[in-house]
Amino acid sequence: MAAASDTAPDTATPEAEPGTVRPGGRTARVRAAVLEAAGDTLAEHGFPGLDLAEVARRAEVGKTTVYRRWGTVAGLVADLLADMAEQSLPRTETGSLLEDLRANAGLVRRTLADPRQGALFKAVIAAATSDERTAEALHRFYAVRVAEWAPCVRQAVERGEVPPGTDAAEVIRAVSAPLYYRFLTTGAPLDEAAALRAAGAAFAAARAGEFTPGHAAEGAA
Repeated sequence: MAAASDTAPDTATPEAEPGTVRPGGRTARVRAAVLEAAGDTLAEHGFPGLDLAEVARRAEVGKTTVYRRWGTVAGLVADLLADMAEQSLPRTETGSLLEDLRANAGLVRRTLADPRQGALFKAVIAAATSDERTAEALHRFYAVRVAEWAPCVRQAVERGEVPPGTDAAEVIRAVSAPLYYRFLTTGAPLDEAAALRAAGAAFAAARAGEFTPGHAAEGAA
């Protein structure tokens, strides 16, 4: 990784929430280098091993820049998750909800099965159980990704594939939920069959109206 000099002034202010400033030029390069170093450190050592000075050393950036721009480890993780949400692949639109959900499940599976990305997510999820700011950043990350894929379900409603009133966000969450559960609780490999099952189960439930308000009311009766 090319060294990033710390001689030029940083354009971000201390008051700016990490992830809300989108600088260009040198500042963008510094941000990219620091976030890459932060992700590598998280994957290797977990949240307890994430140190701003060490991240600065890895990124070949002056540590005063890192402390001034991100302030805390939680602030750095928040910006990392914001960047990951933005960089993640856009939704697939095939004209078939089942195929769209299979594409979503495949993306989740590949992410979690990747040695670096999987370790990174485990570290962030673990940290979110005890650090409120990290938890909020993680919630924002998933909100962005769910919002990216939700139009696939709304389009399926318009095509008549699933009932009117289907909660698009809940359908998307239902695809990834069993994959995360398997990832975090079993240690079993996340293979393609697991992704296909998750997508198929979410699709079948959506077709049956499981994600409509009326069905939820019937179940509570």
